[in-house]
Amino acid sequence: MKTLKQELQDRWLLYQFTNDELFKKFDEGKWSFYCGFDPTADSLHLWNFIGFMVWVHLMRRWNKYFALTWWATGMIWDPGWKDSERTFLDEEVLNKNQDKISKQMIGIFKNLEDFTKTKFKYDFVNNKDFYKDMNFLDFLRIVWKYITVNSMISKDTVKKRIEDPDKFISYTEFSYQLLQWYDFCKLFKDDSVTLQVWWSDQWWNLLTWVELIRKKYDKEVHALTRPLITDSTGKKFGKSEGNAMFLDKSKTSPYFIYQYFMNTSDEDISRYMKMLTLIETEEVDEIVKKHLKSPEKREWQRLLAYKIVEIIHSSKEAKLAEKISEFMFGNEDKIELIKSSDKKEIESISKEVWGFDYSGENLFETIVKSGLATSNTDARKAVESGAIYINEQKVTDVKYDFSKDFIDKKYLLLRKWKKNYKIVVK
Repeated sequence: MKTLKQELQDRWLLYQFTNDELFKKFDEGKWSFYCGFDPTADSLHLWNFIGFMVWVHLMRRWNKYFALTWWATGMIWDPGWKDSERTFLDEEVLNKNQDKISKQMIGIFKNLEDFTKTKFKYDFVNNKDFYKDMNFLDFLRIVWKYITVNSMISKDTVKKRIEDPDKFISYTEFSYQLLQWYDFCKLFKDDSVTLQVWWSDQWWNLLTWVELIRKKYDKEVHALTRPLITDSTGKKFGKSEGNAMFLDKSKTSPYFIYQYFMNTSDEDISRYMKMLTLIETEEVDEIVKKHLKSPEKREWQRLLAYKIVEIIHSSKEAKLAEKISEFMFGNEDKIELIKSSDKKEIESISKEVWGFDYSGENLFETIVKSGLATSNTDARKAVESGAIYINEQKVTDVKYDFSKDFIDKKYLLLRKWKKNYKIVVK
């Protein structure tokens, strides 16, 4: 196994770090690190998946990950780069979000354990517990004593809101960074956590917290950041049509994530394979060489998409996403594909192509309900023009009775022109 530093560098997962001592320690194993997650939504998104892969390379070297729920910080929000104060969430919402995200993370870790044949060490910690018995005077004495207002004001995210006369920052959001620092202090003191991993835009905050722990405990801790990622066009990684793609499959289907990576540009394949899969980097280099000989086959986009969905959602979901993609864009016999698929697979394909349940509609009604026509008149024109196919057979008779055409008496494949498919489920 490579050294941790080399592994992270080769995989584009290392941006800043305090010093080389942290790699020496974490290569030895049996150390602890943390990174938090924000429970202000009920799912992580693809952007967070980069963090997972950093944690995995640390855990594969027998280090322990503390997954910190930023419950307390979620109560007051991070000022971030927002222009104004945001609406608070209540405790019930935060608790539900935390529960969902924790289960989501455990599922991904279990998948990764299967692939790596390594039992990861991790624990979930909620910073709600850090503050529930602390009163305001304790907070002033224990936390604020070590942080100057000068340093807090100097942070860009705060300065932006203070200097602009049309904006403001409340005392609540201003105090956010105090809670962040105390998280590190508490984990260091109680659980011997010596490393925080976070995004590169938080680097100066991380250095402040490292310095404050040195002042308070006369001990050295470390910080490590991963880069902010954009694709070869400069678009933020993990965005599709301007929207975040969630790791919760009820919000973003595994197939949608699969298709996102199927559309990866040739320029991004190497980097994404190294960052987001466990394929050895040297093997990735060989894969890319082969890909460049016949990029039109998109063979390696298919591998990339499969591997990522496999890690996030399981091998079963990756195979299903692959089958849906083949159905929608491949050259396979669609009827045979339906016949060889089980009920769940067909229902999943139907959902992705916006199919529907059949309830006795006639031909025109079925075409309209499928969305392949806007009205009965439009449906008639489509049939008469030869645009409509049922089970891959062209239909030109406007009175055609398809009631006996259902495959296995359950499914009907409806198509308009070449690629617009719908599955009707009886």
